[in-house]
Amino acid sequence: MPKGIYKVPIAVNEPIKSYASGSPERKELQAMLKELRSKELDIPMYIGNKEVRSENKTRLAPPHDHKHTLGHFHKSDKTHVEQAIKAALDAKEKWANLSWEHRASIFLKAAELISGPYRAKLNAATMLGQSKNAFQAEIDSACEIIDFLRFNVQYMTEIYAEQPISGPGVWNRLEWRPLEGFIYALTPFNFTAIAGNLPTSCAMMGNVVVWKPSNTQVYSANVLMEIFKKAGVPDGVINLIYPSGPDAAEVVFNHKDFAGIHFTGSTEVFQNIWQTIGNNIHKYRSYPRIVGETGGKDFIMAHKSAEAKSLAVAISRGAFEYQGQKCSAASRAYVPSNLWEEVKGYVLADLKDMKMGPTEDFTNFINAVIDEKSFDKLAKYIDAAKGDSNVEIIAGGNYDKSKGYFIEPTIIVAKDPKYVTMCEELFGPVLTLYVYDAEKFEETLELVDSTSIYALTGAILAQDRYAIELATKKLSNAAGNFYINDKCTGAVVGQQPFGGARGSGTNDKAGAKINLLRWVSPRTIKETFTPPTDYKYPFLQAD
Repeated sequence: MPKGIYKVPIAVNEPIKSYASGSPERKELQAMLKELRSKELDIPMYIGNKEVRSENKTRLAPPHDHKHTLGHFHKSDKTHVEQAIKAALDAKEKWANLSWEHRASIFLKAAELISGPYRAKLNAATMLGQSKNAFQAEIDSACEIIDFLRFNVQYMTEIYAEQPISGPGVWNRLEWRPLEGFIYALTPFNFTAIAGNLPTSCAMMGNVVVWKPSNTQVYSANVLMEIFKKAGVPDGVINLIYPSGPDAAEVVFNHKDFAGIHFTGSTEVFQNIWQTIGNNIHKYRSYPRIVGETGGKDFIMAHKSAEAKSLAVAISRGAFEYQGQKCSAASRAYVPSNLWEEVKGYVLADLKDMKMGPTEDFTNFINAVIDEKSFDKLAKYIDAAKGDSNVEIIAGGNYDKSKGYFIEPTIIVAKDPKYVTMCEELFGPVLTLYVYDAEKFEETLELVDSTSIYALTGAILAQDRYAIELATKKLSNAAGNFYINDKCTGAVVGQQPFGGARGSGTNDKAGAKINLLRWVSPRTIKETFTPPTDYKYPFLQAD
């Protein structure tokens, strides 16, 4: 059989389609939205080679039109979790032994399927199930997941190519083995790309996966699973189930073959998972890999030299794209007093121009928040701000859930830089802003660094290069992704590896080789060509 040291196609970022009026992609997407809305799906679990259904079904509806039914998915119980683990472990040996180039081919094919025939379907499912507008869906459920798949294949080959040096008469090798056991992928609602990347990045390195998506992302997760199966992911390599968190945790974290978790979600849940794993550490074959990206209280910090219009756009886009439901969304801003009135005028004009409504109307910039629980939480904070004399709501503040879970983009100006909404993660279209004395820049940097437990993303806007350098140094631990003269969202795979530290996670950088290294266990192999035949060393010789 012919062998070779294969080179994979060079990864490049997927071009973003515009969906401009009259464009082919817009027409295709609109037709797909109409088609998907006309059906009610019956979504099964995918365990091994079976589509599994239970008697316990959960209804799916668009957050912006919660009276419309998209379908139902079959809830999982503990027995389904056990079945998924068994299916994964049954598939493990054959998958781990498959030549790496065939694993690469599967995921490169998945990228091509999303880029071409499945693009409209995956985007439409994201728009309907997660209430993303066409552009937000495009950069997520098309471009980012395609980039994850292509770049991860490239990173995988780079890892395999990393080999030690060898001395005379010796050949040293590194074998990059998958972990011993199964991986649990626990994925969030807000990015279809994250939901796709967390299981596939592990599987790509030869691991088998039990995947639990957020209930509010099941609709597009089902499309991802269809794509993975079409691309050739073997049965049992990725198993998709929908248990409650506690049911999954009880089974997964007590299993001797639990080898790692790939997580994106809340800090509280991640800390509880870490504690549970620690308490159970004696039960496992090896020390599980714990990789997580959690919350954020992301900031925009402006210097008195910043350009007012650029600052305003960074606020408008950074805080309110996808209703502020990005881990990276700007939720606190620090604006110098010399710029405030001008910046306020620009931001208020932006918000007045933004339309809010369903995703099917492409003229809407703002759509619904993900569910009633999120809506009620945000409404509670807004109501509290309305009754607090220490803050002023200068934009938004209204909400309505009669048809969909709509919260107006809201800006709270706080007199106290430690006001509750400056500190706590809200995960919605609510920005809290503090106007600081323009001459107290360095003191305000200290405030930015100390206000939140999180350290995910942040931005400095300034024209003064000394100020930029000072902020970059003072805030070196305040954000894992730091932006200069830009909003604090929009990390691109291969360009800005994503992740933060402190309360924001393990900073294992999705979209980088660092992440894939967590899913392998290297074995060093030393081969000696002419081994010694006498135990004696020269130093033992007599003088």
